[in-house]
Order: sequence, then structure tokens, then C-alpha cells
Amino acid sequence: MTTPLRLALYASALIAATLLVAGCTASPAAPAPTNSPVTDSSAAPTSPDDHDDFEAAWLDDGRSFAVVTWGSSTCVPIVDEVTADGQKVSITLSDGADATKACTADLAPRASIGGLPVGVDPTKDVELVVTYGDNSDSVELDGNSALTGTPGESTDYKPSAGWFDDGALVLLTWGSSSCPPIVEDVQASGNSGTVTFKTEDRVCTMDMAPRATILDFGDELDDDQGDDFTLTLVGDNLDGTVSVRAN
Repeated sequence: MTTPLRLALYASALIAATLLVAGCTASPAAPAPTNSPVTDSSAAPTSPDDHDDFEAAWLDDGRSFAVVTWGSSTCVPIVDEVTADGQKVSITLSDGADATKACTADLAPRASIGGLPVGVDPTKDVELVVTYGDNSDSVELDGNSALTGTPGESTDYKPSAGWFDDGALVLLTWGSSSCPPIVEDVQASGNSGTVTFKTEDRVCTMDMAPRATILDFGDELDDDQGDDFTLTLVGDNLDGTVSVRAN
């Protein structure tokens, strides 16, 4: 069964730009995946009953995580602080330097990317204690033996993805912070899906940043995809496949 699906795009930027170039190629040293968001959205999936809930997903082979919050699509929280006590990870989100800027009055899922501290084992259950303003709650990421990355080590810059809810995932790609991927089409069938990105000539900053894209497959997929779902990326020099990790 193949069907058009709802989608929402949110991007996370990491390194300040110093040079504008035509195209989106870059090759600086690997940064730690914290984010200063860049957002380009077209449609949002149905919101949950409790907009204060947090969700989370594994990314970057267990080196990183995404915390999903609900709010304005143009004001994405940043990961301000991350500390660990064993497998308990405390995360503080903030509005960053843009706390006073005007935000659109929509309600959309936003993915904030952070790196796990050294010593956390992604193959074992991890408790994320997330604080954002006056709201604080715990989210559990199930340990996954397929995650072979080591928190604290450099990324390999490969795309990765993780489920944060039934039928909804966060896709992490790397590239210019000013040119986040623009989703053109999303389709799914069985345990596989395809996301097609627009390929455009754009003037992009010459940095290498993590960009988070939320894809919502709605009710078109089984409730529990686990690690058996393969996402194919097409277009915008992102062609390849990604195994979506369970949360």
C-alpha cells in the first residue's frame, strides 16, 4: 500500500556561517550535535492531546538523541545543557538568543538535537529527564544492541533516523545550516518508505550542521516497526538508505 503522507520539516543548525557559496558542500571538523534551529515547514502532523509531552528518538548510531516538543514551527528550542549520572541524562532546553523574537502561531512538532555524554551506554535503557521552561518530564529510550556508536566520539556524518511515536520519526542529515532539506514527497509501503527532497540551486552557508526533519506516516504503518523499517532518501545529494531505529 503506497499513499502520500503528512510531513513536517524542521532543521537544526550547529556552526555559525562565515562564507556564502553557491551549492551546499562543506567539510569542516566534526562538531558536537547541539543546535541553533533553522526551520522550513509546509505541513504538520496531528498534534497530541497533551502539548506539554516530550518524545525522544535515537540518532547518529546512539551518539545523539532528538527531543521532540510541540509549539511554533519557527521557534525551535535548542539543547542548552546535557549532563549524565549513569544512564540518567538530564537535558535542559531553552529558546536561546531568539527568545524574544516573534513566532508563528502554529502548533507543530520540533526536534532538538543533542549529543549524549561520555559513559552513557546506548545498548542499555536511558532515562532522559527533560526540562523546558516550567515543564519537566522523563522520557525513556530503550536500549538497542544495534546502536554501535560511542557517545562522545565524532560523528561519521551519515544520515540516521529514529522513531519517536507510532508512525512518526526524526531524520538527521548533515549539511549547510542555511539549506535544510525540503521535503517534496513521502510514501510508504510495508516496512519501507521513501522521502524525496527537492533539488534546488541555493546560496548556502559553508558549514556542516545537523538538520532534523520530522516525517509523519500517520496510521499507514504498523504500530511497532522496530528496527525493520528502511527509509530511502532521494534527491538533494542525500540519496541513500537508512535503517530507522526503535526508541
